[in-house]
Formats: sequence, C-alpha cells, structure tokens
Amino acid sequence: MNKPETFADIAVLGAGAWGTALAVQAAAKSGAKVTLWARNQARAQAMRTVLENPRLPGIALPANLTVSSEITPAGLYLVCVPMQNLRALLADIPQSQAPLVLCCKGLETSSLLLAPELAAQCQPHRPVAVLSGPNFAHEIAAGLPAAAVLATPHANLRPQLVAALSTASLRLYGSADITGAALGGAAKNVIAIAAGVVMGAGLGENARAALVTRGIAEIARLAVALGGKAETVSGLSGLGDLLLTCTGVSSRNYSLGHALGKGLTLAEILQSRSSVTEGVATAPALLARAQQADVDMPITAAVTALLAGELDVPGTMQALMGRALKDE
Repeated sequence: MNKPETFADIAVLGAGAWGTALAVQAAAKSGAKVTLWARNQARAQAMRTVLENPRLPGIALPANLTVSSEITPAGLYLVCVPMQNLRALLADIPQSQAPLVLCCKGLETSSLLLAPELAAQCQPHRPVAVLSGPNFAHEIAAGLPAAAVLATPHANLRPQLVAALSTASLRLYGSADITGAALGGAAKNVIAIAAGVVMGAGLGENARAALVTRGIAEIARLAVALGGKAETVSGLSGLGDLLLTCTGVSSRNYSLGHALGKGLTLAEILQSRSSVTEGVATAPALLARAQQADVDMPITAAVTALLAGELDVPGTMQALMGRALKDE
C-alpha cells in the first residue's frame, strides 16, 4: 500500500447530520481544507447561504468548510451516506490511493455485505477503514466529549488516520479488526429496535438489560464466524454503541422500536420520518448473513419477524422468552 500523500484535503461525503458533524470537527481541528458533499445541489446551495445544516440547528459551518454538490479529489474521504446508497457512491469517487473511512453502518440488503466488504469489492486497490462508536451527531458537532474506534488492517495507516481525525473532544482508538467494528455498528441498530419495543411495551428495565446483554452475545458469535474478534464487540464499536443506542432518546432505532411497542405500525412510524432508520433494512440482511454462517441470532430473528408483520409485540416476547433453557 502506498503511503497517502496528504490529508490536507478532506472530503466528507454525505451532508446529513453525521457527515456534517464530522466535517465541522475536521475543519475546526487544524484549519485543513474540508469539503462537505451533498447529493442535492439546492440543498448544498442553501447550506452555503445560511452556513448551517437544518439537521444540526445552531451549529455554524466553519469558514474553511466548503459545501459542494460535486465530489472532488481529496487526500482522505469520510463516507457518511446511508448504507443502501454506498455502492452507487463508491462508483462516483475519483480513483486514487486516498483512504476511505467508512462512517456508515449496516449491511447492503442485496448482497448482505458489510460496508468494508462492499468497499473492497468496488474499490479493491484503495485502503479502507471504519469509524464506529457511541456517537450522536448533535453532540459531536457541539464538541461534547466522545470516543470511537478507527479500525483498519493497514497497520501503517491506522495511526495516521487516528491522528488526523482525533480532536480535543473526540478521542479515537485504533483497531485492526475492521470486520468486528463494522458488524458491531450494524447489528446494534437491530438490538436497539428490540430494546425500544421492550420499553415501549412497558416490559421494564430488567427486560431491557437482559436483552442488551444477550444481544452482545449474539453479535459476538457472528463476529467470530465472519473472522472478527469477540473482544471488539465488547468495546466502543459494539457494547459502547449498543448502550447509547438502546438508551438514548435521540436514537432513531430505539425510538422506532419504542413506537412499535406502543402499538404504532411500521408504516405509520416511517411515514412520519425524513431520515433513514438503518435497523429496518439491516435486520433481515443481518439474519440472512447469520443463517449463511450457521449462527443463531434469536433477537435479530424476532425483530425481523416483527418488522415483517409476522409477529406482534406479545408474540415477539413469547418467541424470545420461550426458548429452550440452557447455560449462559
């Protein structure tokens, strides 16, 4: 792998709340030239005019942050689009040796691939990393303290990326386990839906704690089966992200599950939302990937059945509580 020439030019691809938060942090850190790419030209123009993203109200865009609707060459790309848009975006990124840091979470529904697997397929000669952890965009943008994992198998590149993207308020930890980090970020959204259902249905804190704990166990089983490490799932990109997503009221996946637990239908919930709730698409893809690997993921299976309308909330809980008793 060739050493990247420079990270002086950073392109953040995806002008949602998460992409904007990372772009603001990157621009504020060192005064580097940062470009924030928005697919919609009118939206890009509006952000340039008001110097703010309406999805992050009150967060001013720094002067050295350029908002554009064109993907320009850069020394480093941070990819922050929804997972189901990743393949199309990868085809549009200019060919180079500039690293890709994947900040999207999930599996592609058509191929069942995790983000780094998809990037390796579409851009096989480019170094790839995953940025994942317990991070709400509005807190990152506001400069509140947070931590995340920067995972890549490229040992020489890892400290460069950690140094380039760490800030005074965002502490990054390096990891070689890109599969475990990517899987933790994807699967936690599914478990968060289940946790929301538990709380929305009034089943109590004990039930949520048990579900989150068993959720970690099933994610770890799949991580190992796919070549990752169980200990990665116990870190920031697994347990850390899961705790935030299963308890934070700002979590789209938890709030969707909470609404399901209250009796709303999936169609009603999604109709009222403008942003993507990744766990809805991830659940059936994650279950199919687990079945391919012959890994048992009962919580994921229950959430998938609930979202598909094959089970109601009482039936979902019965499916989980009625499983055969065994040692932990």
